[in-house]
Amino acid sequence: MTEPNLTQLLVNWSKGDRAALDDLTPVVYDELRRLANYYMRRQSPDHTLQATALVNEVYLKLIDAQNVNWRDRAHFFAVAARAMRQILIDHARSHRYAKRGGGARKVEIEEAAAVIAQEQASDLIALDDALERLAALDSRKSQIVELRFFAGLNIEETAEVLKISGPTVQREWRMAKAWLHRQISKEDT
Repeated sequence: MTEPNLTQLLVNWSKGDRAALDDLTPVVYDELRRLANYYMRRQSPDHTLQATALVNEVYLKLIDAQNVNWRDRAHFFAVAARAMRQILIDHARSHRYAKRGGGARKVEIEEAAAVIAQEQASDLIALDDALERLAALDSRKSQIVELRFFAGLNIEETAEVLKISGPTVQREWRMAKAWLHRQISKEDT
């Protein structure tokens, strides 16, 4: 689907046109699945959240969004990236809570995969905490990280969403990664 058609469907949907939502659903769902698969490929194979479940949760959040004036495809996927990040962080926090005895069964030594999953959840939470601090200092760098890391957008797609140049995205992406690495490293010591 071309950008103008997708944008028009988003605008029509935000005005309450249910037919636009019906036309939009397969396109959006496929794109969300691509983003979720991108993110989940970087996780351990025993991650308890599957790409399909992640897509479904993001999709439901987006469909339930009230009073959103979708500007274009880029705006839609920026909001989707934020929703995906929130779902992943909530999942990591609940997983960490369960591993600390919050109603979970006792974990045997042989279940090393569970320990790895817990460490990944802690890493994701540490990233989210650092990303919140970065957002307070520089919201655009935070958005770049969110779009690149959580939504899997490339440099050009990120530039399109933020309406900045590709070289600016590359420069700020490098700076944000370095800043986040320092912040997360401080937490580990």
